[in-house]
Amino acid sequence: MRLDHGKVLPEASQAMSGLETVVERSSLEPKLRELVKLRASQLNGCAYCVDMHSKDAEAIGESGQRLHLVAVWREAPVYTERERAALAWTEALTLLPQTSAPDEVYAQLEAHFTPAERVALTMAIIAINGWNRLAVGFRQPAGGYLSRRTPAAAAAAGNTQPTPATESG
Repeated sequence: MRLDHGKVLPEASQAMSGLETVVERSSLEPKLRELVKLRASQLNGCAYCVDMHSKDAEAIGESGQRLHLVAVWREAPVYTERERAALAWTEALTLLPQTSAPDEVYAQLEAHFTPAERVALTMAIIAINGWNRLAVGFRQPAGGYLSRRTPAAAAAAGNTQPTPATESG
């Protein structure tokens, strides 16, 4: 690890976490949010976040098949049209210099998401791209992440529902 950004400038991580909280409180489905975070992290080559979001998605009941196929979602029949629109928007914004956020991708988004959901989804994509850049830039090591969204962790915290994970890079 080059630098622990959370310790060096905790206010920055807190600001990013605030954005995550807004997205978590939106009407976007938790599994959809994890698929989006996983796909953006794959595109950005962020091993730490790929590890995190695959584990968090599994902890909330996402299937291994869908997690493995998200990298090739266009060819995989396991995603809904809503999920496909979200994944296309994720790729369009993550690869913005190459895509310029095409009108046809936005039209798909419009067909499946309310205006508030489009903003929330866009904010989720902005947030994960930011976390990816922190984790890749400061070389946050992958593999050691333990999801706090597991039923056991939720029970230990006194909750009966899995808790949302807060990004840490």
